[in-house]
This record gives sequence, C-alpha cells and structure tokens, in this order.
Amino acid sequence: MIELPDRVAVVSGATQGLGADIARRLHGAGARVVLLGRNAPEGEAIARDMGDNALFVRTDITKDADIDAAVAATLNRFGRLDILINNACIYTDAGLDSTREQWLATLNVNLVGAAMLTRAAMAHLPDGSGVIVNITSVGGRYGAAGRALYPASKAGLAQFTRNAAATLAPRGIRVLSVTPAWTWSPTLEARAGSVERADRVAGRLHPLGRAGRGADVADTVLFACSDMAGFVTGTDIAVDGGFTMLGPDQGRSPAAWFEEAGE
Repeated sequence: MIELPDRVAVVSGATQGLGADIARRLHGAGARVVLLGRNAPEGEAIARDMGDNALFVRTDITKDADIDAAVAATLNRFGRLDILINNACIYTDAGLDSTREQWLATLNVNLVGAAMLTRAAMAHLPDGSGVIVNITSVGGRYGAAGRALYPASKAGLAQFTRNAAATLAPRGIRVLSVTPAWTWSPTLEARAGSVERADRVAGRLHPLGRAGRGADVADTVLFACSDMAGFVTGTDIAVDGGFTMLGPDQGRSPAAWFEEAGE
C-alpha cells in the first residue's frame, strides 16, 4: 500500500464528487487533509467524518483573500504544506454563444484559480518532495461541438502544468496532471441518472467498457503524490479506460466502418 505519513495535502473543490474522493483517499493513506470549497455544510461534514487529521476551510478560489486565508489556516493547523491538488472547476458552457462574463467566470475558477492557489502554496512546499497535481480532462484534448469554455480551460490547465513543472523543477517540486475521461460524479449522474446507464453509454467510447469511478482517479492521484512517482513531473497520467488511445474511428478499421454502413 502507498502511504503518505506526515504529509499535509490541500484539495480544492473537495466538498463533493471527485474532489471529496481524492481527499478521502489521501487521508486514508495517512495524510492530513485540508478541504477547500464553497459548500460549508458538505465540507464540514466530510472533514468531521475524517476526524482530527482533516480541516475544512470555506474558500472561493476566485478570491485571493480566501486563497491566502486557506493557506494560512493550513499552516496554522498542521504546520506545513506538502501536496496541492487543484481540482475545483465549474462546467457551465454555452459554447460559441458564451458571453465574455461566462468566459471569464469559467477561466477564473478552472484555470486562474488553480494558478493563484499554486502561487500562494508554492513558497511553502518543501524542496525535494513537494507535489502539485492538477486535475484536467479529456475534454481539453479534443474538439466538441457546442462546447468551448470547459475544454479551453482544461487545455490551459494542462499547459500551465508543464510551465509550472519546468519552473519548480530546480527546487525538486514535481508538478503533473491527472486526466480523467467520463467519471461517475454528480455531473455525470445528472445526465445519466444511474451508474448502470452511464456504464452502458460510456462502454461504447471507453475500451475498458465502463465509466470511471472516483476511486480510479483518486488512486492515481495518490500514486502521483507518493515517492513511487518521485521521477515523474511535467507530464500527464490519463485515467480514462483507454479513451484517449482511440481516434475518431474509435479504434476500428476503415473496413469496419464501410461494412457497418453497407458500402
């Protein structure tokens, strides 16, 4: 088992879904965890379930004062900061019809918020062992009709990961990204209704035949944060059931497509 004894991890967007799954996994590995988010009742309940080695700090990552207060609270409670997980995001997307205000709101959370949280945390990360993991998305790799904001923000976060990794490498601080494909979460649940239906639909696009689970991503984040990944930086780990290995032909030959079309 991978263990993170005495490490302190800050996880943004940790009051539900993937962020909560990641926070619980790191905590289960022995890390002390600080959960950031705007939903105080949910965040406090998750931290309370974890016990004394967890802290919730209500944080709006579009506000620098909140970010600074969250880092200060982490240091005040636990005395150090070893790991930062930039997970917070919003999904609102009107595609090419999005207004300037909608563009700025999405980028402010999904990209700029992560950059500002990194800026506030990096001075406190220990040389030689600090880790930053940014949660990106397969949506940032491919074109999708009717979408613009979310994919652009995730593509930007992937590039930010590479730049931050190059900048912090001389200090021995690793920065990498983890990229999920379709993953069971409140967002996917709202669309699919049930995990069984999500798996049936996702199975057509993910070679391993199902949608991901929060545990799939959380386990990979745990590995990325551990000494087992000590020589991994500036790169991405896809947790996607094979989604990104397929092109538009979904891994099938032209002959198969023509045969299906009856031509």
